[in-house]
Formats: sequence, structure tokens, C-alpha cells
Amino acid sequence: MAERTLRGARLGGQSFEDERGIEFAARQQVGYRCPRAHEFEITMSMEAEVPAVWECPRCGLEAASTSGIQAEEKVDKPQRTHWDMLLERRSEEELEAILTERLELLRGGEIGPAHLHRASRKRKPAHT
Repeated sequence: MAERTLRGARLGGQSFEDERGIEFAARQQVGYRCPRAHEFEITMSMEAEVPAVWECPRCGLEAASTSGIQAEEKVDKPQRTHWDMLLERRSEEELEAILTERLELLRGGEIGPAHLHRASRKRKPAHT
């Protein structure tokens, strides 16, 4: 069994090819500085879109680009409420009519929780 084992190779897939004839992609060094004055550089492809911020490897804060790249302002849509979505489907007059109709049905005992519509029992007086 010892004759079949591979010797001299590490686990993890080490390549035995050399780097002759390989042309690497053009690279650039992009500098960043965090609020705690930590400065570092990241190697990126020349074709890559350079981000305006990068996480600082020392403290984890957002570091800004030292080359003056500004972050794009995100346009936030105003948050829609349930009322806004309801008004997209119905007018206020329609909603008033539906509310009136449903209240009449509720008061008439045709809809709603059963415990509201049980016949009320009269209690018998206690015998003394």
C-alpha cells in the first residue's frame, strides 16, 4: 500500500507549470484611506470599475479612494404606505361606499366574529 502513495505533492492542488509564455492582465494600484488614517493599496485590473470605497483591512471601516473617485448618490424612492397602495386601486368615494356597506352587514350580524352575534342569555337570579 505504501508503494501507491503520492509523495512530494501537497494537498490543495499546487500547479507544476511554470509562468513562461503567460501574459498577465494589465494591473493598477488603487489607494484608499480610512477615517482612522490607515492607508492601503488594492491591485485591480485596468479594465475593472474602481469602487469609491473599500473596507479597511485593519479596522473594517469604509475607506475612501485617495484618487478622488466619488461614490454615486443613490436615488431613494419614497416608501409607499398601505394607504398609498389602496388609493392606487380605488378612489376615496369607492372606499367610503365599501366601508358603509360592510358596517351595515357587521351591525346586522351577517358578517364578523361569531361571539359578537350570539343571542344574549338572561341570567337566572340566584336562589337564596
